[in-house]
Amino acid sequence: MTGKKKGSECIKVVVRIRPLNSKEIQSGHEVTTVAHEDRGVIEVRNPSADASEPSKTFTFDAVFSDKATQRSIYDVCAAPVVQSVLEGYNGTVFAYGQTGAGKTHTMEGCADSPELRGIIPNAIQHIFDHVSLETANEKYLVRASYFEIYNEEIRDLLSEDSKASLELRETTDSG
Repeated sequence: MTGKKKGSECIKVVVRIRPLNSKEIQSGHEVTTVAHEDRGVIEVRNPSADASEPSKTFTFDAVFSDKATQRSIYDVCAAPVVQSVLEGYNGTVFAYGQTGAGKTHTMEGCADSPELRGIIPNAIQHIFDHVSLETANEKYLVRASYFEIYNEEIRDLLSEDSKASLELRETTDSG
């Protein structure tokens, strides 16, 4: 035993299916995915294939249907990472997907509505709730990064100039 929590260094891959938007519904698009949340499986049906063709299935650490709440996503995906951060470990939540897939909604959500808050505002609340409960004379330094990688450009979304590209640097001694 190394003393680390079980799974503390694991990368978990989670998929969230977003609902069709109003434009997709008006255009006659149909839902082609089914999430089996209890098994971590997604079935994908090819809408132009013959009806007898079986769906393709993919297995992940967790899957969420289009009915999943922002809170359930946070509780399963991000709260364990934030808790590890509060215990002194580094943590990363990485959203990946094509444009329009729902990354911004999942990460940011809607700040005006507590039930629609995304991972970032929920994580901030979690961290500062924890800090406010501490009774010892401890000081905290909270640092966060919020980057976007798009078309091979890296942007710091917390910078005053979030449109400016950052340069990726690599050294032989430290990577």
